[in-house]
Amino acid sequence: MAPSSRRLEQLSWPELQRQAHRPGSTVLWPLGAVEQHGPHLPLGSDALFADRVSDAVLARLDPELPLWRLPLQSIGFSPEHQGFCGTLTLPAEVLLALVMAVGRNLAEAGFARLVLLNGHGGQIALLEVAARQLRAAHPSLAVLPCFIWRGPEGIGERIPEPERSHGLHAGLAETSLMLHLAPELVGPLPPADGAAATTAPEGWSLEGAAPAAWLTADISTSGVVGDPAGADATLGASLFEALVEGWRRRLDALLRSDWPPNLHAR
Repeated sequence: MAPSSRRLEQLSWPELQRQAHRPGSTVLWPLGAVEQHGPHLPLGSDALFADRVSDAVLARLDPELPLWRLPLQSIGFSPEHQGFCGTLTLPAEVLLALVMAVGRNLAEAGFARLVLLNGHGGQIALLEVAARQLRAAHPSLAVLPCFIWRGPEGIGERIPEPERSHGLHAGLAETSLMLHLAPELVGPLPPADGAAATTAPEGWSLEGAAPAAWLTADISTSGVVGDPAGADATLGASLFEALVEGWRRRLDALLRSDWPPNLHAR
C-alpha cells in the first residue's frame, strides 16, 4: 500500500467500501485549532502539529495495517483565546455535530474504529464528550479521543521545570517543536509575560486535579502562558521523535488487537 493511499479522500468509493470492511479497519482524524499562539507562533500551530505527527506516524507503520487518515480539521473550539486577534472558534455544539456527522458516515461505511488525534488542549474534554455521544449513537464504531501531548513516554522529562508544569501555551515545548518543523513560521521570541506569574491558591491550578475555566486574557497580555526562552530546534526534534514514536507504538498495538472490548461483536 503506497503511503498516499492511506488518505481516505484519495480512495474511490468501491475501494473505500472494501477497506472499511477489513477486520479492525481504523480511521485517524487529526484535529487542531486556529487560535493565537503569542506574538511569535502561527495561529495554526496546533493544527500543524497534529497534521505532521499523523503523517509521520503513518509513514512508520506497517503499510498492511488497516489504517487510513482523514483530512486535517483545522478550526476547533478555542473560546479561551477570544480577545486576541486571529482566533477562530467553532461553538461547542458545532464541533460536536461535526464529529457526530463524520462518525456516523464512517460507521455506516463499515469502519470499526475512529481515533481522534487532537492537537489542541482546550478541546480535550469536548472531544471526549463527542466520542461518548458518537459511541452511544453508533455502537458499531469504537471511538478513541486522544491528545497528542498526553500518552507518549519521555515528553515530560525533556521539558525542564517550571515549563513542564506551567508552560501551557506557546511556551518552551511548542516553540521548540515549531522551530524543528517550520522554523520559517517562528518570529522573535517574546520576553516572559509577567501576568503569567499569577499563582493559584494551594491545591488549585490552571489545569490539573482542581482546575479553573481560565481565559488567556486573565493570565497573559501576550497570549503566551509559559516562557519560550531557550527554545531551540534540537529540543523540538527530540519532542517530535517522542511524539511520533509514542503514537506509532500505540497505534501499532491497537491495530494488532481486538481493543476496545467486543470490537468484533458490535
